[in-house]
Amino acid sequence: MISGGILLLGPGGQVGWELRRALAVLGPVTARGRDAADGAGDLSCPDRVADDIRTLRPAVVVNAAAHTAVDRAESEPDVARTVNTEAPGAIARACADIGAWMVHYSTDYVFDGTGDRPWRESDPTGPCNVYGTTKRDGEDAVRAAGGRHLILRTSWVHGAHGANFVKTMLRLAAEKDRLAVVADQFGAPTGADLIADATAHALRVCVFDADLGGTYHLCAAGCATWHDVATFAIARARSRFPDIAWTVGEIAPTTTDAYPTPARRPANSRLDTAKLRAAFGIHLPDWTDGVARLVDWCGAPPPPPFGRTSTP
Repeated sequence: MISGGILLLGPGGQVGWELRRALAVLGPVTARGRDAADGAGDLSCPDRVADDIRTLRPAVVVNAAAHTAVDRAESEPDVARTVNTEAPGAIARACADIGAWMVHYSTDYVFDGTGDRPWRESDPTGPCNVYGTTKRDGEDAVRAAGGRHLILRTSWVHGAHGANFVKTMLRLAAEKDRLAVVADQFGAPTGADLIADATAHALRVCVFDADLGGTYHLCAAGCATWHDVATFAIARARSRFPDIAWTVGEIAPTTTDAYPTPARRPANSRLDTAKLRAAFGIHLPDWTDGVARLVDWCGAPPPPPFGRTSTP
């Protein structure tokens, strides 16, 4: 057990929701959301969050909160920078002051998205949008604080709690006859439950071997396009829940250019996880395992969150 307890920031997000479960086996968990008293869990108020950490003095702070609205970050860069850069830096400095570990999540978006091989932790960063830039700068701020830390970069997150691509595809498959899905972006859909469980394992090891701190890539095994994910998820749903009125007849591949967005998306979101697997002895299952489990959960009665042809 981790003596001193764990402070979890961002417990309401996809990863945060799973962390409340996964971290509980390591010690008492105190969760601070945006609605916490005096702004103690609101990353738009970095100093208040840092003051709460110095008062509470946990052994570990796990920061699962972030500004993740990629397109909106282009029009509100100051907000994204406060939450994704300034707040992690303030949290990391507070952790260094009290000798606590900090776990912080980052993203494949810190890279420029070119090439066709998985990115290694040692590769140079080069974000292609505001979100990626603020997350990269947040990593740098955590490292600069000089405390004990674990930075985990992940990709294409999905989970039972909250909105995500897989749930959207299932809903649309019960509403539309045809879907066009991007087929020129490559990555690994990664379950929030996998991220949370791997975090708990890595953190437990790090607490007893501080030399293992640092930056790691954490995502499911394998590689897919968004079109691959949609095709797999919908096929799984049709097989598992044949009584639902699936209306989609065609899932057509398309290009990123066909769906222009305010923020540029990286074409290559592959992450090399060899360093994490070697350091912590972790097996990362194929992305299809997590997506299949999510589909099964979504379709389990009562009643499915998709499958309606109209809004009540």
